[in-house]
Amino acid sequence: MTTEQTQAVSGSRRSVILDFLGSMNLAITILVIVAIASVIGTVLQQNQDYNDYIIKFGPFWHEYFKFLRLYDVYGAMWFLLLLAFLVTSTSVCIYRNVPTMLQEMRNFRLNSQLKALRTMENAQTWQVEQDEQTLMDRLRRFLSVNGYASRVKQHEDRVVIAGMRGKFNRIGYLMAHMGIVVICLGAFLNAKFDLTVREWLGKLKLVPNSAVIQDIRDVPAISTLKPGEAFAFRGNSQIPEGKSVNYTILNIRDGWVLQQLPFSIELKQFRVEQYNTGQPKSFESDLVIHDSRLKEPLKKTISVNHPLVYRGYNIYQASFGDGGSHLTMKLWPFYDAKLRTLDLTGTVGENRTLDTMHGQMTLEFADFKKFNVFPAPKDDPQHRKFENFGPSIIFRVRDDKGVAKEYVNYMSPVKLGGRYFFITGTRNSVSEDYRYIHIPADDKFTVDRFMKFEAALNDAPRVTRIARDTVDRLMQSAPSNQTEMKATIVKSMVDLADRFLFGGYEAIDAQIRKITSDSAQQQKMADAYTKVLTSLLQAVYSDVLKDEGVKSEKDITPAQERFYFDAVEALRQIYLYGSPFYVQLTDFQQVQQSTLQVTRSPGNIVLYLGCAMLIAGVFLLFYVSHQRLWLVLYRDEAGTQQLLFAGSGNRNASDFRTHYHDLADRLNSLLKA
Repeated sequence: MTTEQTQAVSGSRRSVILDFLGSMNLAITILVIVAIASVIGTVLQQNQDYNDYIIKFGPFWHEYFKFLRLYDVYGAMWFLLLLAFLVTSTSVCIYRNVPTMLQEMRNFRLNSQLKALRTMENAQTWQVEQDEQTLMDRLRRFLSVNGYASRVKQHEDRVVIAGMRGKFNRIGYLMAHMGIVVICLGAFLNAKFDLTVREWLGKLKLVPNSAVIQDIRDVPAISTLKPGEAFAFRGNSQIPEGKSVNYTILNIRDGWVLQQLPFSIELKQFRVEQYNTGQPKSFESDLVIHDSRLKEPLKKTISVNHPLVYRGYNIYQASFGDGGSHLTMKLWPFYDAKLRTLDLTGTVGENRTLDTMHGQMTLEFADFKKFNVFPAPKDDPQHRKFENFGPSIIFRVRDDKGVAKEYVNYMSPVKLGGRYFFITGTRNSVSEDYRYIHIPADDKFTVDRFMKFEAALNDAPRVTRIARDTVDRLMQSAPSNQTEMKATIVKSMVDLADRFLFGGYEAIDAQIRKITSDSAQQQKMADAYTKVLTSLLQAVYSDVLKDEGVKSEKDITPAQERFYFDAVEALRQIYLYGSPFYVQLTDFQQVQQSTLQVTRSPGNIVLYLGCAMLIAGVFLLFYVSHQRLWLVLYRDEAGTQQLLFAGSGNRNASDFRTHYHDLADRLNSLLKA
């Protein structure tokens, strides 16, 4: 093969590649895919804990979404490759078309043929008798007055005066395409491409979200990025009041890495402004930046949408939470006849080990909330949309096998249905909703009466005595030789009370089903057992009220009667509670924590420039029309001097037609003058 043939084949291949990369179909296809991926990345919250995704989408779809890297779209290699292809395709379009467009902007088309101009939609002819040079000068002034630049060319059979305006419409094409390229480059600069490469090369290892790190200094070096190692990032820093940090946490897929900062951020004070309902209205942080480059610390107050920008780092107010509030509590034991309470203090984030009747357990203080705002009940007489339930604590009780249940307890009683209750909720995992138990508040708005009632039911001698007194009262007219029967009834009543306390009504139903399988007989036994149990529970409750000074059943108030039914409803659920004690929050000293989002986005300036170019380009393309006019002087076959006026525009033919006819009317008046 000769050199010329080799060059021809090489040129042909290059042409095919350029045709493919510069294809409009390819560019539009990539742009649509990038747009869809961007929508997914915007709607689907990125880089969250995988357990949250499993809860939200289920294990089946979670695996597909994980495989497609939809949880980290902007850092996925396929997304970056799409951006690279889009940049390449757009660049090829610019390379191939811009030279032609620039040439077209300078080309007045002075060689246009008379026959072609006559066939245009917008074309008219006049017979003129003025001097040719004078007429040409007037025609050029006519074009200039109407905003057209003009050129003249003398041909053998005609003189062509060409006018043009709106040539920057072609610049719009260039700016729009260049804007896409610049935006993609800015996206590359802001992407975590360098972190992905580091991870591929084994120079960076994620800390799993399941890992327990007691001290931030324990984070391994391979999971730590020094200042300047990450070109761009977005991380979160949680700072309690009075504390400072010099790092931020970068969440990546199912793990995280530690990004060190070249300065430290101190939180002096955090403030929350709230509505009357208790809902947060606004929140802000008083920050102090400590840096060896500064002569004195930099003080700045930030709030939502008002960040602090320092050394190329953007510090945003993201959210807030508890920073280690100090709690004072009282632990009420269940199933303890002596009701031995325990006064306890703790700090959110700390753990306490306790010895209980179920063995050693760990009390983990997870969170504290000063305000809990929920929709108000529909029967609210004040017609409020929201109601503040007051302070609450969230804690976990973990047994010696490591199994934990989570609880939420509200400090103050909440009014529900005209009565006040202490609300406590429990769940086995964060994927479940809380199951609430409503403990009725007594006349003094405390849990004392309920806890005494529960303790009395666990006091076997006391329950036996009350059961015996109840049986004697009910069987006063029975023969004196029925002592054995009375003892059997007393034993049955005590046994029913035990089953109720440790298994609720479900345990009693299970016992009935063991005795008989006949449904009619089961119903009769259930009715009988319920009456016996109710008699005993009422008797024990009356005995508790006697300790409060209520002398007889006649002195029991309607409120105390309602309390009994609410207490029984709560008692029947205690066996499902899972904790051997009830934690009552009695006092607190709140310490707040501000969550800051720290970002470094060097590509933002490039993105802004690209957006400006794209907007300007689109404006020029759609709102600036590239318009051309031709004025041709020639003589017809009879030797009469004729003037042909033709025009064309590349945008909105209807508007240009109106514009052309207006110019034609002006030209007609000029020629007549």
